[in-house]
Amino acid sequence: MSNLEELRDELARIDRELLELVARRQAVSAKIGERKRASQTAPRDYRQEKVVIERARAAARELGLPPRLAEDLVLSLIRSSLAVQERGSVAAAARGGGKRALVIGGSGKMGGWFVRFLSSQGFEVENADPEGGDHADWMTTSLDHDLIVVATPMAIANEILERLAEIGPPGLVFDIGSLKSPLRSGLTALSEAGVRVTSVHPMFGPDTELLSGEHVIFVDVGCPGATEGAEALFASTMATRVRMDLESHDRVMGFVLGLSHALNIAFFTALARSGETTPRLADVSSTTFEAQLDVARALAGENPHMYFEIQSLNEYGDVALKELVAAAERVRDAVEAGDEDAFVALMSAGRDYLESRASPE
Repeated sequence: MSNLEELRDELARIDRELLELVARRQAVSAKIGERKRASQTAPRDYRQEKVVIERARAAARELGLPPRLAEDLVLSLIRSSLAVQERGSVAAAARGGGKRALVIGGSGKMGGWFVRFLSSQGFEVENADPEGGDHADWMTTSLDHDLIVVATPMAIANEILERLAEIGPPGLVFDIGSLKSPLRSGLTALSEAGVRVTSVHPMFGPDTELLSGEHVIFVDVGCPGATEGAEALFASTMATRVRMDLESHDRVMGFVLGLSHALNIAFFTALARSGETTPRLADVSSTTFEAQLDVARALAGENPHMYFEIQSLNEYGDVALKELVAAAERVRDAVEAGDEDAFVALMSAGRDYLESRASPE
């Protein structure tokens, strides 16, 4: 046992050395980010990333390690380095220098993300949360901020937007709701009141550190200048910025959010009702099952009330749900009828769709 403990101590020392090397790598990445900003070089260089990955795979082979292990490790390091460089770019842009921002609902998960994001840009951020606590009540503040973000649940967001329209704040106002049609009257009231208003939908979760590969949707509600102002907040990040109109946004979200959520809820509901115990399923699990289980497990841990809002408040959500039910019935019918041709046709049509979606434009 003493020898075993010595070996474990040696592993601990090696782990420490690895982390020290990662810290050194992060410091160098920060300097690279500074050079990129100074020379106005693109923040992400995919060709260079390929060189780094291939170099790591080659080194792994020389050391007798699996190349995939080296690739996964290096990809994780690259993402971490990019996050460091992105944070540096956001801070260097200092778009909020000398400006004040109010986040209504800043104690929530995404509200908290915006508090941190705006603070990193130099905004003096005030958190006014309807839930109370130690935070200010937004209705008792002056509302003379340069920026107001409504980050509350959709059930109360529209009421807040309508109240803001009555007050007429001078700054830029936007919500971050996952749906826009439930907020239509509030957004319209703000626009008609002459307030600089737009609508934003960040397509990522509150734990996101790197915006490369993530999407932010901007819905213009009649004030193009306001939409441009909201987009400018993300200009120093690597996020993909997308513009949509309100109706198209919710129709698409019926599939992007509503369909994917419903599919996973149906998946874990079927498992829960099956009577099969989790350990038993784990003993004979497949790669596909485990991958689906990971996605479903993450979704099951989210706020169910918010997910109900996404399903129930979307005027276009029923279309996606009907398609999901119809698709499940087609699979069932093909299996029950022993119709292999119909089953193969379903998989072929799906493969063709997914391949066309993955093709570069």
